[in-house]
Amino acid sequence: MTLEGTNSWVLAAPGSRDAVVVDPGPDDAAHRAALLGELTGRDLRCALVVTTHHHDDHAGGADAFAAAAGSPPVLRAADADDGGELDVDGLRLRLLRTPGHTADSLCLLVEDEGSLLTGDTVLGRGSTALSDDGDLGEHLASLRRLLGLDTAGHLEVLLPGHGPARRDARAALAAQLAHRLGRLEQVREALEAGAPDVAAVATAVHGPLEGPLADAARASVRAHLAHLGVDLPG
Repeated sequence: MTLEGTNSWVLAAPGSRDAVVVDPGPDDAAHRAALLGELTGRDLRCALVVTTHHHDDHAGGADAFAAAAGSPPVLRAADADDGGELDVDGLRLRLLRTPGHTADSLCLLVEDEGSLLTGDTVLGRGSTALSDDGDLGEHLASLRRLLGLDTAGHLEVLLPGHGPARRDARAALAAQLAHRLGRLEQVREALEAGAPDVAAVATAVHGPLEGPLADAARASVRAHLAHLGVDLPG
């Protein structure tokens, strides 16, 4: 579900000691120690912690990390102002509300270099699942909004919450949008074939899955069904 694990990003302007840490990750002592070690090794101090959404693998350890790093309170995605700008000793970040994966999903644009931290809105590979509080219509709108950033010449690389960085920003965003629209058509086809419940649609679309992957597939299917105005059991 998390590929190689959660990416925690340490950002600082050249020559600055003040860093912004994005998605400090789960409440895991080893992850926290590695992140603190990165700051120490680079002679940086944490001036701000930001989360891209509320899921535990991104934000579960935010408060504990902030306390250990001696940073100010955490800026949580749900409290971020859409379009708001932060300037941390020369590091300029623009906050972009991008709901869809979750209701509170947030992306951060590093203004001076065209890097976009995407959380789980776009992954380094594969496709993101839509959570129980996700919304397909909002997700599609968010992807189109991010593609608009690229059209304006502001986007070069995607820095995701899981998986490797994507240096084909426009292609990655366009592929994710096309994939999601294709999934919507697959859900329509499963309904037309008579799928009686959410589990049957999930199997038709994703194939046989078990455990957390099956749960994620069903949550994603529910989001697609809601977008279509269809209510199925399960």
